[in-house]
Amino acid sequence: MKKKFEIAIIAHDGKKADMVQFVNKNKSILKAENIAIIATGTTGGKVETIGIKVKKLLSGPLGGDAQIAARVAEGKTKMVLFFKDPNSSHPHEPDISMLIRICDVHNVPLATNEATAQLLLLGLDEINNI
Repeated sequence: MKKKFEIAIIAHDGKKADMVQFVNKNKSILKAENIAIIATGTTGGKVETIGIKVKKLLSGPLGGDAQIAARVAEGKTKMVLFFKDPNSSHPHEPDISMLIRICDVHNVPLATNEATAQLLLLGLDEINNI
């Protein structure tokens, strides 16, 4: 059996609705047989309501961001889509910075906004269709 391409999705509270809408718009790509979705707990729960299978980890402030960073470092997570809310402060900012750093260290694609996330998924879809 071919190994699945694991994508992590995370969204700050002010961006969760945007993430759900984004995932819904890209269902055909994200429901592909070779893709697995993981998410921080609250984001994952919201995305599940639109029929996407998600492995939920802890909520971001409770360590979910760190869990995803660990999966990136272990080579399990191959892409991170993180809709950050630049207009509010976050008490777990050190975890967020660590996740971004780990993606950079391990050369894992990271989108922090919808435009970049869309480009990454379109590129992934193109590769899948070759």
